[in-house]
Amino acid sequence: MRLTCPLCGDRDRREFYYMGSEDYLNRPAADAPIAAWDDMLHLRTNPAGLTRDLWYHETGCGSWLVVTRNTVTHAVLSTERVADRASGRKGAAK
Repeated sequence: MRLTCPLCGDRDRREFYYMGSEDYLNRPAADAPIAAWDDMLHLRTNPAGLTRDLWYHETGCGSWLVVTRNTVTHAVLSTERVADRASGRKGAAK
């Protein structure tokens, strides 16, 4: 699989570290019940179809990316930097 980093261009997926679903960005509040933290840390889904996952460009620019991909066809539909999402900038690549 190849991912397109908005800063570095087309790269082999071995340059990236997979973190999991983008839901990881939506952590429970610090004072949330322990069950909410347990769910976030240990209960994972394994969807067939479109997913939005976090990947870290470990051997490249060090950016965190949200990758939209299809787990059935293995097609990568888009990538965008998390930093660009937070600031409202457009930095998505296909």
